[in-house]
Amino acid sequence: MALYALDDLDDALDATRSFLTPVDRTTWAKLALVALFVGGTGTNVFSWSFGGGGGNGGPTPGAGPPTVDLGPQIWLLIAGVVGVLALLGLGFVLVASIMEFVFVESLRNETVTIRRYWSRRWRQGLRLFGFRVVVGLLVLASVALLAAPFLLPFIGIPIGGGAAIAAFLVLIPLFLVLAVVVGLVNGFTTVFVVPVMILEDCGVLAGWRRLWPTLTAHWKQYLAYAVAGFFLSIVGGVVVGIVTAIGALVLLLPFGILFVLGGATFLFLSELAGIAILVVVGIAYALAVIAVAALAQVPVKSYLRYYALFVLGDVESEFDLVTEQRARVRGDETGNGASEGA
Repeated sequence: MALYALDDLDDALDATRSFLTPVDRTTWAKLALVALFVGGTGTNVFSWSFGGGGGNGGPTPGAGPPTVDLGPQIWLLIAGVVGVLALLGLGFVLVASIMEFVFVESLRNETVTIRRYWSRRWRQGLRLFGFRVVVGLLVLASVALLAAPFLLPFIGIPIGGGAAIAAFLVLIPLFLVLAVVVGLVNGFTTVFVVPVMILEDCGVLAGWRRLWPTLTAHWKQYLAYAVAGFFLSIVGGVVVGIVTAIGALVLLLPFGILFVLGGATFLFLSELAGIAILVVVGIAYALAVIAVAALAQVPVKSYLRYYALFVLGDVESEFDLVTEQRARVRGDETGNGASEGA
């Protein structure tokens, strides 16, 4: 039995090369913007921050973690900051969810028109956003459960050190299993369900219902993809990191001169003007590095997503979004792959 995860490695590379060359600056700039949001292999990681601690009216005698009364104003400030950060994070996830459809449409049609694809797919992007939020809340709840034995004493609920450690040891294997399951569900939703949603013009759950029969029937093919995609994403991340680091070092030459000018202004002319120059130059440098990273991600993410699309179409020809690219890179062969039993 042929494993499409291995057979499609070269085909995805040929399709990526055909899509990105000859280099068109407008196309690359648009793809760089999209690449800032979409996942490399479709797996999006939600980052949540936790904080514990608060006054309980005063210290209690005996051993136990100290409590700190920060006051209502400080807590309101903390809540406001956390709320703003949460809203920014949700906004990013919302845009990223819609951009997943923009990215797949761009690869499918080999034309990047963000506005058109956005207007066509934003409703499905909202559904993907809701799905990701639910998954993120599930992860958040599991992390809170894992940390609860250590956080409860800080809010005045005593728990023995031995009991906390025992609870942690019991919960950590369950959390690891949940992390793997959530990673696979999230990743497969992006790289496989999103294309099905585009083809069927349906929501996330309907897309999963359409994908599930072929997922269970050809589980070896999808397992092979999961393993190969994992290692490819690591290699791609290393490549992007190296290119970004080199770009950041190169950019230090012109921006370093500006930093020196800002420092000289601060020391010899005006502290306020010097600080302003340093802040502006620092922001400009950070944006330039982000732009380099985004451009470096364009070929990597394009390849990884083409790879997933080729595997999906080979496993189930009904879900093939890249029929023309498949036919072109395979010469006179038919565009659709044969669906074989796993």
